[in-house]
Amino acid sequence: MADVELKPCFLTPKRLQPEYPLFVYLPGMDGTGQLLRSQTAGLEIGFDVRCLAIPRQDLTTWEVLTKNVLDLIHAELERSCHRPVYLCGESFGGCLAMKVATQSPQLFKRIILINPASAFKLRPWLTSLSQLTDLVPSWFYDVGALGLLPLLASLSRMSSSDRHELLRTMRSLPAETVNWRLSLLREFQVEEERLQQLKQQVLLIAGGSDRLLPSVTEIERLDNILPNPKTLILPDSGHACLLEEDVNLYKILKDNQFVETLEYSHVGLI
Repeated sequence: MADVELKPCFLTPKRLQPEYPLFVYLPGMDGTGQLLRSQTAGLEIGFDVRCLAIPRQDLTTWEVLTKNVLDLIHAELERSCHRPVYLCGESFGGCLAMKVATQSPQLFKRIILINPASAFKLRPWLTSLSQLTDLVPSWFYDVGALGLLPLLASLSRMSSSDRHELLRTMRSLPAETVNWRLSLLREFQVEEERLQQLKQQVLLIAGGSDRLLPSVTEIERLDNILPNPKTLILPDSGHACLLEEDVNLYKILKDNQFVETLEYSHVGLI
């Protein structure tokens, strides 16, 4: 984990599968990549999975983060270049995925956006509140994370261990980093013309019971912009839907014809 504190890197699950499509997951504002763990085994049925991890002290711009991600992907492809790349971004990572995809649209076979935090600006009160976070003492973030938990997740749909992991991860970020990443969300913008250049299929997933952000409204907006979108609303899911026990991302991708006909289907779950 020492490398994670130095610069953005890809976390690699135990199983390396260079003959499979590369699946790149960009995490939420925590930036750890650790919260994908409940989905990893399922995804490894058909993908070679990488999770972006951003250092806790990282205060870089969208442009630098975008370059870092593209550099990491190209480094992976140098080892096995003739395979498709799937880009998946959740929440904050959904914003980063849009930046990455529009910077290099030809690189990706499919794109998945899950509760993208581009919806942040649709909550004016949240934008205004986030501008006051510099005035909040750092000790309050540890307490505030507990109060934010019911907004962030449908707790009844998560296991006890995943609830504790989510809270631990939220508390791991320094206040300065939280403030910086909130400022990135306030200023986030991708021109519609650039999104319209994404000709590949884009799967837009929203939690219908997301109490943190108006994710359904946002994916409907993106659905009207993107040339080749497909929309899926999970009616009972909250913002951190990938942590819910009934949500299986690989099955969602397969049900929505987002998995290529696989000579990989003989591989079982870990």
